[in-house]
Amino acid sequence: MTLKLYNTATRKKEIFHPIEEGKAGIYVCGVTVYDLCHIGHARSAIVFDVLVRYLRAKGLKVNYVRNFTDVDDKIIERANKLGRETGELAQEYIDAFYEDMGRLNVLNADHEPRATEHIDGMIDMISRLMDRGYAYAEGNDVFFSVEKFKGYGRLSGRKLEDMQAGSRIAVDEKKRHPMDFVLWKGVKPGEPQWPSPWGPGRPGWHIECSVMCNHYLGKSFDIHGGGRDLLFPHHENERAQSIAAMDGDFARYWVHNGFVTVESEKMSKSLGNFLTIRDAIKIYHPEVLRLFLVSRHYRSPLDFSKSAVFDLQSGLVRIYRTLQRLEEIIGPYEENNRPSGFQSADSHDGFAEEFTRVMDDDLNTAGAIGLIFDKVRDINKVMDSIDGVADKPTQSQLADSRHLVYSAAGILGFLQETPSLFFEQLSSSETRLDSEEIEKMIEERAVARANRDWEKSDQIRAVLKDKGIILEDGPKGTIWRLDV
Repeated sequence: MTLKLYNTATRKKEIFHPIEEGKAGIYVCGVTVYDLCHIGHARSAIVFDVLVRYLRAKGLKVNYVRNFTDVDDKIIERANKLGRETGELAQEYIDAFYEDMGRLNVLNADHEPRATEHIDGMIDMISRLMDRGYAYAEGNDVFFSVEKFKGYGRLSGRKLEDMQAGSRIAVDEKKRHPMDFVLWKGVKPGEPQWPSPWGPGRPGWHIECSVMCNHYLGKSFDIHGGGRDLLFPHHENERAQSIAAMDGDFARYWVHNGFVTVESEKMSKSLGNFLTIRDAIKIYHPEVLRLFLVSRHYRSPLDFSKSAVFDLQSGLVRIYRTLQRLEEIIGPYEENNRPSGFQSADSHDGFAEEFTRVMDDDLNTAGAIGLIFDKVRDINKVMDSIDGVADKPTQSQLADSRHLVYSAAGILGFLQETPSLFFEQLSSSETRLDSEEIEKMIEERAVARANRDWEKSDQIRAVLKDKGIILEDGPKGTIWRLDV
């Protein structure tokens, strides 16, 4: 099968033809390190982690680049407020990024450059843009002239005459056009600075990614990715200045993931619904969180809610229960035999082909998850039919099926724990109530049932279920158990 990706630049799915056969160059805009990462960052990181895993599973040699923005208005503002050095603050949040992404099983990129490591390259590119007439200096600031670049707006589908200023910087009276964007900022008190032909200062936001793309991938490469919020102005500006300076195609395919909302509202600190990765992991097992973040197509918006996450948790529990049963019948799955990509075992049911088909259709992770659940259901049917004892052909069939499940899940980045460890971790989740609270709620429910207040009774059962507590009513009363 042939991989198709939705190309934002053309507004359609296109067959992925890498520039160099057997290889793929990918650049993804990373985080600005002034705070802890939130679940929106997690979704973007996981989406492109899955893309890289899948390309490698298909046999491509991938050169994956993901940057850190470690000099920026927000970093400077935060550091000054805290009385700290910008480099020290940035390093703290880079360390936190690795810790958080590691918990979510996000692989490191092949290259993870920082903006401050490429200042000389930025100065060189800005100088080249000025020499070619695409940039101009006003005092110690340098701006890109959008009117000089005829293709400006093509990526985001906007017309220059209809645009309003919408970048991270305020509209500057020194600009010749409202949409011109800054390439170099003259020095200001309390800001980090580097020498340049236009005086001491620091780079603007957009120039860094153009320089790092060119440094690690060349003037033309395969895929540029990031969140939908980066399409304009960041990616539009990147594309314009890169093509203007280097004459290449820059990125041939543009891939953007959709937004994450929380309980149907945009995530915002002012609304009190800003959820960091590490706070989410206190509530949900990391694999549950990762599975949820790939449970819808990457281009679709994703609404984060407790009920939706716990629904996925129940599904993941069923998979691990199945793997636990398999261990009892055919032994544990050896750690050193775990596949890193999708490897087809001897299978006559078409699972491998169908998994490839849905993933080739613009990375349809939702369809892939459905296939894994179907496969697990089939495995359970086989185990149910043998009454705990399997002959050699059945053992071989179960081993092949388990291998396929692990291989497919490996591309999506879950099923990385042993069943016993998963259940141990899940049982210690902060979503649990302590025994005293559970018994108190069961007593309240018993009173409600005695009063025939079925609505309240059902509400209490639902609250406990959301916390992973299952109630079982019997002749001797109600007992509870963990949903693991």
